[in-house]
Amino acid sequence: MQIQDLPPSAACLPLAETLKQRRHQLAALIDVPVVLWSGRSSARNFPANIYPFRTSSHFLYFAGVPLENAAIRLEKGRLELFKDDPTPADLLWHGVTSTRDEIAAAIGADAAFPLMALMSRTSGAATLSVQDPATRQQQPRLLDRPVASAHQAQGLDGALAKAIAHMRLCHDATGLAEIRAAAAVTVEAHIAGMTATRLAHREAQIRAAMEGVILAHNMTTAYSSIVTVHGEVLHNNQYHHSLQPGDLLLADVGAEAESGWASDVTRTWPVSGKFSPTQRDLYDVVLAAHDRCIEQLRPGVEYQDLHLLAAQTLAEGLVSLGILRGQPDQLVARDAHTLFFPHGIGHLLGLDVHDMEDLGDLAGYETGRSRSDRFGLCYLRLNRPLRPGMVVTIEPGFYQVPALLNDPERRATYQDCVNWEQLTKFADVRGIRIENDVLVTDTGCEVLTAALPTHADAIEALVSR
Repeated sequence: MQIQDLPPSAACLPLAETLKQRRHQLAALIDVPVVLWSGRSSARNFPANIYPFRTSSHFLYFAGVPLENAAIRLEKGRLELFKDDPTPADLLWHGVTSTRDEIAAAIGADAAFPLMALMSRTSGAATLSVQDPATRQQQPRLLDRPVASAHQAQGLDGALAKAIAHMRLCHDATGLAEIRAAAAVTVEAHIAGMTATRLAHREAQIRAAMEGVILAHNMTTAYSSIVTVHGEVLHNNQYHHSLQPGDLLLADVGAEAESGWASDVTRTWPVSGKFSPTQRDLYDVVLAAHDRCIEQLRPGVEYQDLHLLAAQTLAEGLVSLGILRGQPDQLVARDAHTLFFPHGIGHLLGLDVHDMEDLGDLAGYETGRSRSDRFGLCYLRLNRPLRPGMVVTIEPGFYQVPALLNDPERRATYQDCVNWEQLTKFADVRGIRIENDVLVTDTGCEVLTAALPTHADAIEALVSR
């Protein structure tokens, strides 16, 4: 492709200026050279048939454009690009593509070299490991030292991980613009899924309607879509189930912009277009938890406190419906709510849908904090005070997971807390989740996916449209 055919943001001066600012910020945080690899594609079942390639997010943050089999060297605010020009075979099979020098000019690189030249430019450099095995094996050979997985990085690499986590925690204007673009397409995709439901017979058809919108915008999914009538399976990637009139369908689908920035949205709707009374009752409980968290979301608020607020709200709702017995605050203290809400309230969102999760808890947890050993809290992906520029998800849920509800030890522990007979009246609810992407502003928050309704009446209207 020609340089004008790079992703839209790649050929404009604002991107180059943003990248320059990012590398100068990095230089202020770490005073050794940094080499970051883009990674390369992996074969599915024979070499020419590959999995879709995704550039390393840390490389993307400083290089700005998705490149394969490339590297950048950063030092004192300078950026050097290492990438081979297209070969005759590349031109034959893939057509005309941008040259190394054209790409370097688009991203504001100070110099550009063939990939082999990197061998003489790695001495004393810090790096982070990438996901694909071929590049990960190459990294220690070129650096002449071991390279641990990113979440285990120590020494220079550990210092680099901390610096990048600090930078990527709060997004600049360029990053936020890309997240907004992905969020807008995600909203459109969810509306397409809802309106396709009445004529669909299987989950796969709704998935196709949603992902079709994303593909039509020349984007891809930020993660494997969850589109299922079995919402109790938290990461359900099966799409073969038939749709029945009394089912709820849970769709967790998010677009990823060409630049790599992600969105992540979940909605739950009735296949028939109308919630049953029991479904509506539980949906409104989950929505109350969602709304209360967003009402309290602002700089300085502890994200774990939002999680506990969601747990408290769910407990209150389940007590009012007769499913739980007791005082809501005491039920939360005993983790009784985790029978129905076992996961955390959300996570960071950025270039990764679970942003920087390859760094372990370095990005998600404030220095000096570690994961709780309490069930439920141990799955909390973010435990920091919120800061302006962060984008987080808020995604409470209610699930009837057989592995939890039928576990003899849990049933014995919470025998006095759960009205099991009353719970059977809600058998038409397998799983409900409501998720939005939220930007922390200077004074409060902005729901980036607010154009997609959450209230039950509006959801019913979309499905029935």
